[in-house]
Formats: sequence, C-alpha cells, structure tokens
Amino acid sequence: MSRSLSRARTTRPVGARKLLSQNFLADPGIAAALVRSSGVGADDLVVEIGPGDGILTDRLLATAGRVLAYEIDRHYAARLRDRYAGDDRIRCYHRDFRTATTPREPFAVVANIPFASSTDIVRWCVAAPDLTSATLLTQREFARKHSGDYGRWSKLAVTHWPGTAFELGMRVDRRHFRPVPGVDAAVLGLRTRPDPLLPASAMPGYLRMVELGFSGVRGSFAASLARALPARRVRAACARIGIPVDRPVGSVSPDDWIAVYRELRR
Repeated sequence: MSRSLSRARTTRPVGARKLLSQNFLADPGIAAALVRSSGVGADDLVVEIGPGDGILTDRLLATAGRVLAYEIDRHYAARLRDRYAGDDRIRCYHRDFRTATTPREPFAVVANIPFASSTDIVRWCVAAPDLTSATLLTQREFARKHSGDYGRWSKLAVTHWPGTAFELGMRVDRRHFRPVPGVDAAVLGLRTRPDPLLPASAMPGYLRMVELGFSGVRGSFAASLARALPARRVRAACARIGIPVDRPVGSVSPDDWIAVYRELRR
C-alpha cells in the first residue's frame, strides 16, 4: 500500500496508480477508527500525508481544527482543492510531503502512508520540533519492527526512544484497500514524551553509544560496546540491568539501552 490514496471509487488510470504504487483505503469505518485512535480534537492542527480523494480527510475535518494535506499526485491534489474550495480549515498542497517544512506550532500527523517512504516519513516526524503525535497506517511488518513487537528493536526506535514512544496500534486487513495489496497494514503510533527519559545534555553521549552498539559486526550488545568502552564496565552495567553478555544488539529494549547508558555514566 505504498501510496496512501484513500477511496475505492476513482477514475484514475491503472497505469498511473501503479507508477505511484497507489492503494486506496476503501472502508470508512477504518478511516474513522484511525482518526479516533489518534486522539486529535477541535483545537488541533493535523498534517495528512497522501489524502487521495479524501476518505480520511473528511473525518479529520469533522474532528480536528485545521488540516494541512500534502498530495504528491497532481490529479488528486487538484480534486482535493476543488472539493474543499472555500473551507478555510484546510489547505491542500501538491508536493512531496518529505520536502515540507514542519509547522511552527504543535501539530499531529494522521495518515495512511506510502509503504516505500515509511522510513523517511518516520524520520521527518521524529525530527519535527513541535510534533505531538503521529498515527501512521503502514505495512504491518514495518509497524511491528519499529515498535518492538518481534522482540527486536530498530536503530531508529532506539535512537529516538528517549523523546518519542513507538507504539503498535490496530491491525488492518489488506482487503480494506483497493487495489488489494499483498500484505496487511497496521498503525505505528509515535508519541512525543512531555518529559523525555534523558535530559538534552545527555543526548549526544547516548547517541554515540547507540551508533557504537549498532555498528558492531555480528557481535553481542556487550561486545559491540566493549570495542570502545572498558569491557569490565560494560559487563558490570549489563549485569546490573539483567542483560546477558551474549544478547544481540537488536534484542535489547530501548529502555535497557537507556538504563545501560545511565550506568556507564556513573
């Protein structure tokens, strides 16, 4: 579902849909559930990625205060502008979302996002200074990978965990999309923590440790860190946190990364 265009009824040529890997969210009930799960309300500014012809946009406008919609497909961008002409609660842009400047006020992202751009979009979200939350409908495997549902955590999640919670949300069967993609979808939720787990002054050191840990070659978490840190201190920190010395890097939870960092700073 690598393009988040949002309605089954469309006259868009099949060739154009394939070129942009477009798939349409065809179930209004799923769209409504996605908006409910986001928690946005009448006072909120929401950014939507790839609205298509608006099945999700309609529900956002019924719930949120304002919507900024970014559509890369010229055909759908023009239709959206016509459809919402005169509604000052929404602004529709024909551009690649990844090139957009982040709003300079608190905002949320709610979207059925393109699979192929999922990592770029998550990176955009976690880098946005005023993001409050992101509710992203994406490939289920991607959502599980970055939320730790496999018992493993991505470098992306570990890196941003002190300031952002990565959460697995509802599963959406692929039959709710047109054309039907080859895999199911799920919601990946990003929640900016009001109180970060580490102070800003500690982040450079934490990020250096994460880079060190994930740059190890087939080594355990402890072995990777011990390439640049005293091995005895690393083993002692892991023992106090309860991390076996042979545990792979990806199997260490983000909370344990933070705990080890705190131990090593002592």
